[in-house]
Amino acid sequence: MIQQLPFIRFTESGNFFLLSGPCAVESEDMTYRIAERIKTITDNLQIPFVFKASYRKANRTRNDSFTGIGDSPALKILEGVRKRFEVPVVTDIHESHEAAEAAAYVDMLQIPAFLCRQTQLLTAAGNTGKFVNVKKGQFLSAEAMKFAVDKVRSTGNDKVMLTERGTMFGYQDLIVDYRSIPAMAKNNVPVIMDITHSLQQPNQSSGVTGGRPDLIELIAKAAIATGADGLFVETHPDPANAKSDGANMLHLDHLEEMLKRLIRIREAVR
Repeated sequence: MIQQLPFIRFTESGNFFLLSGPCAVESEDMTYRIAERIKTITDNLQIPFVFKASYRKANRTRNDSFTGIGDSPALKILEGVRKRFEVPVVTDIHESHEAAEAAAYVDMLQIPAFLCRQTQLLTAAGNTGKFVNVKKGQFLSAEAMKFAVDKVRSTGNDKVMLTERGTMFGYQDLIVDYRSIPAMAKNNVPVIMDITHSLQQPNQSSGVTGGRPDLIELIAKAAIATGADGLFVETHPDPANAKSDGANMLHLDHLEEMLKRLIRIREAVR
């Protein structure tokens, strides 16, 4: 049932869809708590929901950064989310050999922004037949993402999405160019706005990425107003103590009210 959910038709519904969850799988209990809370909120608001968590964090600045609890345990927890809460799940992959393994547990494979030009990775993801969400590289134009879409579609898999997540502005900041949303939509794919990663402040001298979570709702409102089909929001009940990307995550307690305000903007622009 989960694999048949009409992701591509989300854009035909009256609402945006939501990819949300913690940055990474930290434990079974924490993952289930977050998934249950988001599902309750999105069910009440009639927002299509895809649970997101990384089973492995591969592109960390420091060697001692948290990278995961182990691939097999984390993937089994994600599978547990699918079954227990009956929601689709997305996770990212970093090498082509991971595609088939991860696809056995989740509904959507996500290609990180740094890796969006990796041909073998994109085609491996496409060959699984799963939905593939490709994040736009911080170093690429929106128009260049056509070629990422073409690579996935070359496998016969047309279930592709593109995600805007900001563009490098100097060494330690990102900016969001909202022209990217209609530009990427020209590929006839749903376009997602990654709110929280667009507010990262990378390359800090500490080796730990900073962020501007105070601007999350501002970025989200502009994304909805400019036609984003979906939103990507990492959230956690205790961002300050999250094991990955806590500096730019939304506190879970703030998610519901923000989504209510975004629904009103969606209704207005429609």
